[in-house]
Amino acid sequence: MNEPHTLKAYDRDLETLQAHVLKMGGLVEEAIRHGAEALARRDAETADRIRRGDRAIDALEQQIVDEVARIIALRAPMASDLRILLTALRLANSLERMGDYAKNVAKRVTVLASLPAWGVEASLGRMAREVGEMLRDTLDAFVRRDEAMARDVLLRDEALDQMYNALFRELLTFMMEDPRTITPMMHLHFIAKNTERMGDIVTNMAEQVIYLVTGERPREDRPKGDRTAYVGAPDDLTAALSGDPSGGSRAP
Repeated sequence: MNEPHTLKAYDRDLETLQAHVLKMGGLVEEAIRHGAEALARRDAETADRIRRGDRAIDALEQQIVDEVARIIALRAPMASDLRILLTALRLANSLERMGDYAKNVAKRVTVLASLPAWGVEASLGRMAREVGEMLRDTLDAFVRRDEAMARDVLLRDEALDQMYNALFRELLTFMMEDPRTITPMMHLHFIAKNTERMGDIVTNMAEQVIYLVTGERPREDRPKGDRTAYVGAPDDLTAALSGDPSGGSRAP
């Protein structure tokens, strides 16, 4: 007699979990957008708010982890329901990493706030907008269980890589022509590389949505357009420019 009531409670648990993932995604998208706007305006105050706001993103991730653990313990989910829980957990982890990257971008904006613009801020803004749109579509695909939308996000990562490649070469040209620009160009490259990496994380999230819908991860290699490792710079220099001496993808 209690089974319908139990099922309704379970559905509410899953809906609440999904709502928390979407809320977390909204905070990350906002941090990315505001970071680009702060860079364009040289707005250190907004950058500082982004850095402080990362705590809310971290708190939501922990809440999602706790909720998933509770649901698994109480409901013993099977098959597709377990995939929903695992997907929510992985999406939350990815969003937390994106929040770290957005916070690191904000740190560089704070440094650049006292320096003049260099004409590349519009390109960085386009990259940020593309990442934000990819993230929004991935979360929509998660809610709708839309495999086609998630696969479209995978294809768009190549265009983002191409934006990054063009910007990398532009920044490198500035540094080669005038060594006095090396410091601001390094900060701007850090922002570009972190934005590109956020795009990579979004594509991983899209793959996770495909797994949720189909039960399988995509088998085909997605197109990649990042070719900056082949412009002649040693690997350790490339890592240093990206702000990641370990060469890994985790934000410091």
